[in-house]
Amino acid sequence: MKPESWISRAAAALVLLLPVAQAASLVKVTDDFGANPTKVGFYIYVPDVLPSNPAILVNPHWCHGTAQAAYAGSQYATLASKHGFIVIYPNSPNAADQCWDVSSQQTLSHNGGGDSLGIVSMVKWTLNKYHGDASRVFVTGVSSGAMMTQVLVGSYPDIFAAGSAFSGVPFGCFAPAGNNSGVYGYWSDDCAKGKTVKTPEAWGAIVKAAYPGYSGWRPKLQIFHGTNDEVLNYQNHLEAVKEWTAVLGLSQTPTSVVQNTPVSGWTKSVYGTNNWFEAFSAAGVPHNIQVQENTVLAFFQLNCTASCFSWGQGGPSGAVPSTVVTPVVVSTTKAAASTTTSVTVMVSKTSSAPAAGTTTAAAGTGQVLYGQCGGNGYTGPSACAVGKCSSYNEWYSQCIPL
Repeated sequence: MKPESWISRAAAALVLLLPVAQAASLVKVTDDFGANPTKVGFYIYVPDVLPSNPAILVNPHWCHGTAQAAYAGSQYATLASKHGFIVIYPNSPNAADQCWDVSSQQTLSHNGGGDSLGIVSMVKWTLNKYHGDASRVFVTGVSSGAMMTQVLVGSYPDIFAAGSAFSGVPFGCFAPAGNNSGVYGYWSDDCAKGKTVKTPEAWGAIVKAAYPGYSGWRPKLQIFHGTNDEVLNYQNHLEAVKEWTAVLGLSQTPTSVVQNTPVSGWTKSVYGTNNWFEAFSAAGVPHNIQVQENTVLAFFQLNCTASCFSWGQGGPSGAVPSTVVTPVVVSTTKAAASTTTSVTVMVSKTSSAPAAGTTTAAAGTGQVLYGQCGGNGYTGPSACAVGKCSSYNEWYSQCIPL
């Protein structure tokens, strides 16, 4: 046997004995992670390589969505592996429609209970387990997830550094009049249709009542809304501007207005210094708004791979990780692609019958409503028993009503 041949075979045998690297994936957490009165499900994505004190991003899903759909329907996990942060994907306990509790007194109160407390417990557990940076915890969501985003930054300003909400409503808008204790699944038609109109002072008082006596840090925030939103009327965008400028003590007159950013036809209005509050008005856009992951990451300063973080609780000169390891890009179940994602989100409490001419599966067959019906690597049914198969992106499609 030639020496080089023996060496090659020995090297090959050694390779077979080495542990195989496992790519990061979405994992369900079954540990007792703390107070969780409504039994919110906990899923997490932890990149294979992390800095010593990683930031955390919370991404609550939309109505009729799931943690798995939120994971598959955006680029946040891929970006987390690239930039070195952890993503928490909560799963709504509301079996009826998978909407978040944004109406109860419990969820709208600091440490009061509801879905918001369960999500905060996930954050605390993750900070402890992975030595996370408590000054850099962020939240972003679409539709019902955007509503929960505003609930979390309102009820827990001591936990979150910033939030980004797409097609949501102001904090407290869905709360019914009178006693809302234990009202977890309430749908406010008035709020959805833009009929809930208040003064800035009244909106601000609602947020401040969530944490009486609190005078500390208030998270910065950005909101996005389409002017043609047919599910959550655009008036909610205007009300949210009134609410958060009042909470943050900012003028309702923007300090700057930028046209055609980050998409042609969208207008960015900035309030206060250091871009503390940003409001994006998307002309002609319906409820199905395009999620702008790159814009969100830049706002949070999560698009860093070196010692460049300057944002966190404490302001633009907040805590910087003591040691930052530049993460490497690891293989994930999703291919690299554009970080602009169009997500079809459903918040309506009712579903409609298929329109005439819609192709569906034969009776008793096909994918169920809101089940996956397509995407790269998917091998299940592509026809929907009811409704149509709507594509979120190349990795995920879902059956939705017409």
